[in-house]
Amino acid sequence: MPALVTTVREATPETVEDVWSEAAWLPCTLSVDLSLCRFTVRDLLQLEVGAILETDHVNGSDVRVVVNTQLVAWAEFDVVAQRVAVRITELA
Repeated sequence: MPALVTTVREATPETVEDVWSEAAWLPCTLSVDLSLCRFTVRDLLQLEVGAILETDHVNGSDVRVVVNTQLVAWAEFDVVAQRVAVRITELA
């Protein structure tokens, strides 16, 4: 039986980039976690259009940015051209 020989090559920026370029088209889910204080099932059942939900978020504090359930960054809310946006402040 012939011996199995495996060559291990050190990862270089070029080989890492090649791997990611092949996977770049894969879809993923990005979400921003904004926790709500004291939110119950009763509150959920009473939701209606125009309801304002109080959050635990303090103005100017960072929120979690999650991709496919994995924390990838921290961000803060911003307004860009009258739209709510998130600005990445730190990578996880």
